[in-house]
Amino acid sequence: MLEVSVAGASSDVHDFARRGALIINADDWGRDRDTTDRILDCVLCATVSSVSGMVFMEDSERAAATARQHNVSTGLHLNFTTPFSGTGVSPKLAEHQRRLTQHLRRNRFAPLLYRPALGVSFEYVVKAQLDEFRRLYGAGPGRIDGHHHMHLCANVVFGNLLPKGTIVRRNFSFRAGEKGLANRLYRDLIDRVIRRRHDTTDYMFALPPLSPSDRLQRIFALAEQFAVELETHPVDPAEYRYLTEGEVLRQAGRVPITPTYTLCCRRFGAAA
Repeated sequence: MLEVSVAGASSDVHDFARRGALIINADDWGRDRDTTDRILDCVLCATVSSVSGMVFMEDSERAAATARQHNVSTGLHLNFTTPFSGTGVSPKLAEHQRRLTQHLRRNRFAPLLYRPALGVSFEYVVKAQLDEFRRLYGAGPGRIDGHHHMHLCANVVFGNLLPKGTIVRRNFSFRAGEKGLANRLYRDLIDRVIRRRHDTTDYMFALPPLSPSDRLQRIFALAEQFAVELETHPVDPAEYRYLTEGEVLRQAGRVPITPTYTLCCRRFGAAA
């Protein structure tokens, strides 16, 4: 099991971190002003631990400044599938991303296929976003996930395109019988490959559906013993209300939401 710690936290927070952690992460920070503002409301309510920031988008610059102002824990939300909407995007970058979007959205199996012919485009688009994140936030991302979860596509995972030692979001977790055997085996393979170079949580779930309530209560119970990430999109009105009107705190009960997204990572490469 991963040991989770929170930098600067009190001793009682370290106690619950050793038992488990409930990390609620909001995706699409910086996509546009409305998305950023809704996520910030949740951060200020202490119901969102961290955010995944998009670069080269219309609100990326302001979102980065806001993150620094409010000390928001921010990772990189790699984007291969939604056109960059920010200013200053070079035609070369836009064309490489267009090629990747065309491939990845062709059908639901396309992300599973490793395409050598697209290797240069994947490398270029990943590096450009890493460099832009460093420019905006003053340091490289310690954590990476992907828009539409495309950071787990075959070209990224098997091409080792994500910096070694970063925390990387795993596949969604499912109960027995929720997905077919082939689906589960493939997801397990990808997660095993990820864990060779990166740290990740023990479980990963989407916040919705919000009902029946026993689904979320089972997830909160897991977080008493394991590191659990809940992915949320507060731009959705139902998720926004759930996170800002206190229902998440009522259902989570004695399981605290971590104030940031920090895993106590092993030293990669130090041991076999």
